[in-house]
Amino acid sequence: MPPRRSKTEPEIVKLPAQKMAVVRTVGNPNAVAMKALGPLYGSVFTLKFDLKKKGKEFTVTGLRARWPNAHLAPKKEWIGIWGLPIPPGTRKLPQKDPKTEVKIERWEYGTIAQILHIGSYSAEKPSVDRLHRFIEESGYEIAGPHEEEYLTRPTAKAPKTIIRYAVRKKK
Repeated sequence: MPPRRSKTEPEIVKLPAQKMAVVRTVGNPNAVAMKALGPLYGSVFTLKFDLKKKGKEFTVTGLRARWPNAHLAPKKEWIGIWGLPIPPGTRKLPQKDPKTEVKIERWEYGTIAQILHIGSYSAEKPSVDRLHRFIEESGYEIAGPHEEEYLTRPTAKAPKTIIRYAVRKKK
């Protein structure tokens, strides 16, 4: 696969599976994010500090979210699967909020198409449309949910988000 011409050009790459700490929500992401993020980050940072006490290093990386029904439902009904990567050997997560369970899942990747979107979340549609066209023109089809990886805080002057889909070659 040829290298991208710029950071905001769509690309097809391979990514390994990733063990994730996950919280699921239903509703407008702006309304339910804090319900997910407090317990999720609390759990993962507690894991980080527990591992550090045992002499093991672990860096908490970017938040990811999958939106399996975003194209099918009104925003108030969106299913959000919020995740943070965790070390492969993790078998149990500390639970910091009795009302919100943080689970362990394995997110499969393999061949994916992705694009870097710079700007607000509400202005993602042109980047998503561009990625969809790229997937089609490259002879692939979408084979997984819409996923976003947030590289910056939502309050950044120019938020940066990787938008990705698992893809497969068309038959």
